Amino acid sequence: MIDKVVSVYGYGRFGKFWADILAADFHVKVYSRRGLKSDEVSPGIEITDAEDIYNCDAIFFCVAISSFEDLLIKSKKHFKNNTVYFDTCSVKVEPARWMKENIPQESKIIASHPMFGPDSYFNSPDKLPMVMCNINVADEEFNWWKDYFSGKQMRVEIMTPDEHDKMVAYSQGIAHYIGRVLSDLDLKPTLINTLGYQKLLEIMQQTCNDSWQLFLDLQKYNPYTKNMRIDLQKSIERIYKSLGDK
Repeated sequence: MIDKVVSVYGYGRFGKFWADILAADFHVKVYSRRGLKSDEVSPGIEITDAEDIYNCDAIFFCVAISSFEDLLIKSKKHFKNNTVYFDTCSVKVEPARWMKENIPQESKIIASHPMFGPDSYFNSPDKLPMVMCNINVADEEFNWWKDYFSGKQMRVEIMTPDEHDKMVAYSQGIAHYIGRVLSDLDLKPTLINTLGYQKLLEIMQQTCNDSWQLFLDLQKYNPYTKNMRIDLQKSIERIYKSLGDK
């Protein structure tokens, strides 16, 4: 598979991790607006510039959700019909819409969400979910990428952007929200941790290991997270009232 050139735009914590996965099978090019030095990337990965990053067979955008639309608008002159464009955002409805509006109709678009990071990918005994949404790619090419990811530590789930966002609001969205609440409480390990309390600390640590910007983007750009927060608050109030406290 080394004959394919695959680009990763954005080289933060997730972008580096994603580039390393792809580099096992493809020639990988990476670009970051902050600039990169050779000792920051793994051997065999090519550092390139903001224009050449688009000369590839497929490109994965690994950037913050809040900056993605602006990046697409500014990159219009670089888009090519024979390239497959992937986002990796944690929400899907809005990024899919942005890609359809800004990438030429003749181009190929797959909305994706790898629902894991370096912490979970290398430590899970089970395959981890990778969501793929076919926006406008021929079935043969879409299935080729589905099979590729299925050959990794990934369990591919195919759904629409709307189905994804409904589901993830009450899974990833609520986990990150609870994790930040627990962090705000400043919970600490104790000498007598129960297993349940230890799991809560793990949720807090894992979610807070991601950036505050990701937390904000998850809550802001998923059209279903507001209802999740309202439902959660109602449940907290019902349980509180059931204790009889005034």
